[in-house]
Amino acid sequence: MTQTRTFLLLAWLMVATLLWMEWGKEQQAPVAPATPTAAPAATLPTGGVPAAAPTGAPAAQAVASASASAPLVRLCNDVLDLQLDGIQIVRAELLSYRQTREAGSPPVVLLNHDPAHAFTASSAWLASNGRAIPLQPEGSVREHVLADGATHVEAVFSGRLADGVTLRRTYRLARGSYALRVHDEVLNAGTASWTGDVERRLERVPPIVKSGMTNPEAFSLNGAAWWSPEEKYEKRKYPDFVDDGPLDQQVTGGWVGLSQHYFLGAWIPQKDQPALYSLGTRGNLHSISARGPRITLAAGQRYASDATLWVGPKLAEQLKAVAPGLDLAMDYGIFTVLSKPIHWLLTQLHKLTHNWGWAIVLLVILIKLALYPLSAAQYRSMAKMRKFQPRIEQLKERYGDDKQKFQMAMLELYKKEKINPAGGCLPILIQMPVFLALYYVLLEAVELRQAPWILGWINDLTARDPYFILPIVNGAVMWLTQKMTPMVGMDPMQKKMMQMMPLVMAVMFAFFPAGLVLYWVTNGALGMLQQWWNTKRYAEEPAKA
Repeated sequence: MTQTRTFLLLAWLMVATLLWMEWGKEQQAPVAPATPTAAPAATLPTGGVPAAAPTGAPAAQAVASASASAPLVRLCNDVLDLQLDGIQIVRAELLSYRQTREAGSPPVVLLNHDPAHAFTASSAWLASNGRAIPLQPEGSVREHVLADGATHVEAVFSGRLADGVTLRRTYRLARGSYALRVHDEVLNAGTASWTGDVERRLERVPPIVKSGMTNPEAFSLNGAAWWSPEEKYEKRKYPDFVDDGPLDQQVTGGWVGLSQHYFLGAWIPQKDQPALYSLGTRGNLHSISARGPRITLAAGQRYASDATLWVGPKLAEQLKAVAPGLDLAMDYGIFTVLSKPIHWLLTQLHKLTHNWGWAIVLLVILIKLALYPLSAAQYRSMAKMRKFQPRIEQLKERYGDDKQKFQMAMLELYKKEKINPAGGCLPILIQMPVFLALYYVLLEAVELRQAPWILGWINDLTARDPYFILPIVNGAVMWLTQKMTPMVGMDPMQKKMMQMMPLVMAVMFAFFPAGLVLYWVTNGALGMLQQWWNTKRYAEEPAKA
């Protein structure tokens, strides 16, 4: 049992070391590849997508040209403050999320037109010659703010090409929503047929993400994500935009997005209209777009198309309600199967406690209760180990330095007395993936961002403990548990390694998020109490030699 426990602890240290190494990886600087060239637009029947739509610089330049003279209009509900020119959303402030916990801290700015930190969303109708339909606001009002008691707020834009094609666009924001609804009506009021398509694009300068053990952003997806009914969720980091080749995927009923730590910008085209998904770069700007449908309107024909732009935090339930698979933007990696139910359970527990720290404590209690039958078997095995410890010490003295004979004799004793030396392995093996899954929940769940546990001490569960109290308590709990655990048959070298574990773990946990350390301290403290109680419960007189 002691060898098994040593192996498990070393395996746990290995996993933690891998996390440590991954956390410390240097983020690669985004590569500035050559600007992609435009492919000729194919003429397809109404509602199709071109095999290779003009993307990259030509489309972006057409959008910039159409937006150049348009005034900015403000569209604001209770959680989102937008500035748009009809084609581009050039700024988005998230009113419920502050940049820091300090009083008076400004809101998080997700979309920004500043060239050094540019992140914009655009939706433009492009004719077959590449020209975008320009848009101007209707009426003289330049600020549309959600009124008290109103359910939504709207802004309307319209524009016209020289050949008579007109576009009327309505932006709508509902109360409490980060989903911007965009309704387009294209009318061919000219005398000749018109062919064009709509391109919905997200484009940004990749943010500089600091590497290091104290920065969880290094673990979150920093790049593009998209979803299709056929291929499901896919992603690509900014440095891989060019290296991994073009995307050029035709999709009906999906979405495209640019993701960062806690927040997401995503276009969701109308679910029954096809679009061509593409990745692109121009200079230091990286983009993902959904282009289509390609339409051909005869004189007098009208066409309508709807889309939704999500610009806000990664809130699982709201994302799931907006579009299929959009909640997968909360990227838990290989731990998704565990992280999603843990996040859901934490959310339910938070409704009871109104504090994410105490929700984590309750989560541990529930997990310990679920695993108690396995833990009880572990403690019974340990009680038997303690009972036969004098006999094992006699075997050790009998065989001296002959470790092979000593191990064989000890295994024979285990078999005879029905002692399971691996009785405590399963609870530990189960706890490790749960621990790592919770780690990714702390990385991705924006609800825990800047969430306090005990004010004046831990004001942010996703940051490290500022006073290192929890890591020290964790080391103390490990040391006390170790003192209560029989180290039967362990040689001096193994004992020294085991004695060093509490110190090593205390130092290592000093760099982890406080919420994660809180989970492990609570788990260790409850385990220590369980061990103390069950040791008394299963205590027996030592067996005679």
